[in-house]
Amino acid sequence: MSVKAVTHLNFRGDARAALAFYQSVFGGNMTVVTYKDTGNVQDPSEADQVMWGQVAADSGFGVMAYDVPSHLPWHQGENAFFVSLRGETGESAEEITTYWEKLSDGAAVLRPLGPAQWAPLYGMLKDRFGITWVVDVVSEYDAS
Repeated sequence: MSVKAVTHLNFRGDARAALAFYQSVFGGNMTVVTYKDTGNVQDPSEADQVMWGQVAADSGFGVMAYDVPSHLPWHQGENAFFVSLRGETGESAEEITTYWEKLSDGAAVLRPLGPAQWAPLYGMLKDRFGITWVVDVVSEYDAS
């Protein structure tokens, strides 16, 4: 089983530019999925903003990012990141579920762990120390 934690940066409209910058610094591949790509547009002016993006380099560097929708609170520097705990497809669903159960002790569950349009398992919680965790199992995304 393979599970890794990745810094997940939060922006208000600058996620694509930030990911491009980090790719220019560290190399690797950049992936961007917009709100429009997933059919999750709540504000038409935000349709092309990043719902999920990442830079992954062969060196092991990785960072994820998204544009926080305008209907959610966001203050630069205050809630600028999440910790993303990702399990690889296949055998890690049970391991991810175990971590979720332990992390959720004393936490505020923001989205219960369960299937999502983009992942077989996805959940979000704010742990007892105020850290927001995004927990999921990776799946291949097809933007076609």
